[in-house]
This record gives sequence, structure tokens and C-alpha cells, in this order.
Amino acid sequence: MKMNKNQFCPLPPMGWNSYDYYDTTVDEEAVRNNAKYMAQHLKDYGWNYIVIDIQWYAQGAGTQRDKHQYIPFSQLEMDSYSRLLPDPERFPSSKNGAGFKPLADDIHNLGLKFGIHIMRGIPRIAAHHHTPVLGCSLTANEIADPSSICGWNPDMYGVRNTEEGQRYYDSLLELYASWGVDFIKCDDICNTNMYKHNPYSAKHEIEMLAHAIDKCGRPIVLSLSPGPALIEQSFHYEKYANMWRITDDFWDNWDLLKDMFHRCALWKDHVKEGCYPDCDMLPLGYLGKGFGHERQTRFTQAEQRTMMTLWCLFGSPLMIGAELTKLDSWTLSLLTNDAILNLRTPHCKPALLELNDCFSIWTVYNEIEKNAYVALFNLRDTEMEFSVSREELLNSFPENIDFTQLKELWAGQLKPCTDAVICTSIAAHDTCIYQLL
Repeated sequence: MKMNKNQFCPLPPMGWNSYDYYDTTVDEEAVRNNAKYMAQHLKDYGWNYIVIDIQWYAQGAGTQRDKHQYIPFSQLEMDSYSRLLPDPERFPSSKNGAGFKPLADDIHNLGLKFGIHIMRGIPRIAAHHHTPVLGCSLTANEIADPSSICGWNPDMYGVRNTEEGQRYYDSLLELYASWGVDFIKCDDICNTNMYKHNPYSAKHEIEMLAHAIDKCGRPIVLSLSPGPALIEQSFHYEKYANMWRITDDFWDNWDLLKDMFHRCALWKDHVKEGCYPDCDMLPLGYLGKGFGHERQTRFTQAEQRTMMTLWCLFGSPLMIGAELTKLDSWTLSLLTNDAILNLRTPHCKPALLELNDCFSIWTVYNEIEKNAYVALFNLRDTEMEFSVSREELLNSFPENIDFTQLKELWAGQLKPCTDAVICTSIAAHDTCIYQLL
């Protein structure tokens, strides 16, 4: 039976991804510890995905980090049908052909969902050794496209746009469904940026993945990386994927965060149920251990509020990049503010009133609950006074709104508002978001 992918995630997915802290070095113990923390501290607020990022199949991953992020042509764990398997040294429950099923089962038993990162294509080592493909008369070398590679990772060749290529992807999803995978983050596919003349060269592989998910009988969310996604391909992303990155890797850098306002402005009309332009992970808390330098996020508390506010009102998926077991109480409170998280619904429609180099003003209207909000962002490096007229504000909403109070959602404070103008002072790089009452 054909499934409606838009029902796989009626809200933008929320969870944890191993990349920002572990890079390629994450192991089973770390995944289990982060899953237990999420179940205990975050699940009740909607956080429920545990995603293992890149190279879970690579032996010795991270052991040459001073030279290579991805060791060139390292040994990869693989089954007899050209499909990558977890490295049993890092994921001992995967031994004897079990794959990720034991780990996924335990994560499901915590009330959570399980996801993995994959690279598009077929392993180069499979092509070089002419290994079989399940249910197909051709071998890996005949399915692989050696002219289609990733510029930053050496593991895979692209897959040819053929029936046999589709069969390979079908076999992958059969395997992942048997493990209990709920989420796939596929890389080097949203924007194949090595090919400047054809940055959407893997279009057919997106379709193959979507068709394979449809056939496997399990509702698996499909997330596409890296960005920036191509706005002219928005219809294609929306048809075949649930998430697509609108930026390259996002890190704890103010210039990257400031630029995200322009990206959200470009994509705001493409957020709909089951289809979410993705602002990338939240680089909060402790980061970078797998990259060789563990550190606290470089974002100030003000910048973290700004990031969470923008991601939520825009409707982006939320993936925490930190080591969850090291979250402090302030960061935990940032991630569990129901008033902010409740903005993440397709019923909430954002509108952009103003965006320039100094500030940005957005409104949000919940079409079901009839709630209205205004978010004020100070993009300057110094404190700034905001003044917004009641008339300008009300004109941005689809229905008549009457209000006499403002409730600031981060501080939870109420203040009267009977004047014709809303005035407030906001610190550098900070935000205020008000519900109109």
C-alpha cells in the first residue's frame, strides 16, 4: 500500500544527532546514554529522535583525525549484498548480522525513534570487488556511476538511474526497515556541490530513496543534506522528502546565524505539514570532542535564544548537536520552553515584517488557536530600541486581533499595551517574542 509521506512527521522532527559532538567517533554506549537522557528529560517536550551520524560503518573512524576527517579508502563493514553494516567494534550489539536492530529496539522501548545517516550511492569497495546486489543480476560495479562522487567523503559512488539501481536502494530500505529505522539523513544529495554546473545531479537518487521507502512498508522520515537547498527545486524536495537543508553545516558562529534570517525569508512559504526546510542542527552545550577539541558553544545566551526563536517560528526541524548528558540547567530550560516549542506547527503561519542589517521583525499567527505573536530580533552588536506601530503589526495578521497585553515567551512576563506603539529595548544579538493577549 502506498503511504503518504506527509503523515510521517506532522510536526517538524525534534531530536539528537551525534555529529556536532562526536563527528565520526560515536559508539553504542554514547548513543544509549544520550537516548536515556532524552527519555528522562526531553521526551515529554516532544524530543524523540536519536540519530547516529556519519560513518557508523567505518572501521577505525576518527583514529587519524589530525590528518583526515574521513580516512581515505578505509575498511568498511559490509554484508554480502553490498550494504553497509555497523562497525561491530563500536556497536557490539550489531555482531552476527544483527545490524542496528538490537539498539533500535532498546531506543523504541524508551519511547523514542531511531535514525541513521547515510551517504547517497553504493560503496566504492563493493564496486571494486564486484559484489552482488540483492534481487538483481548485476553486480555493484555495474550499478555504480564512477563519474558521480562526493567531493569530501571517499566512501561511495553514485548509483545509475536504472531499474537495477532502484533495486539496490530497495534492498537498502528492506534492511533498514528490518532494523526498525525511523529516520534517514541522506548526505551529498540535497546539493551535490562538487558539481557547480549541476548541483542537483543526484535528483534521481532522491526519487529512488523515496520510492524505496514507499515499498519497504515502514514510515521512515527522509532528510536531505547538505545545503544550501536549491529554491528552484522546492517542488521536488516537497514531493519526495520530508526535510531538506537550506544551509551548509551550521555552527556556533554569529555571522552564520545572522545569515539564517535571509535563508528563512527565502523558504518561509515552503513550510507545510510533512515538508520542512531545515535550518540544520542546534550547536548548543558541549561540542567538538570528536573533532579533537571539546568546548562549550560559542553562542552567547542571547544568541541561543535568537536561534531557538527563529528555528521554532520558521518551523524548522530541531536536532540537538550537544552531548546531552552534559547539558546544564540553563540550556535544558532553553530546550524545554513549551511556549516557544508550540510555535512549531503547520497551523502557525510566520510573516516577515522587516529584515535589514540591524534588525528583523516577524509575526506568527496560529490559525487553529487564533493566537498571535510578534518576534523582535536585534541583529546589531549593541543594544537597540524597538518601536512597532499597532497598525503595522495588526495588518500582518489574516484576522482582526484585539490585544491589551503582551506576554514575553522567554521570560514569561506580562506587560500592558494600550498605546499605538510597542516599544522595548533589546540587548545585542537578542530577541523578544510576545504573544498578543
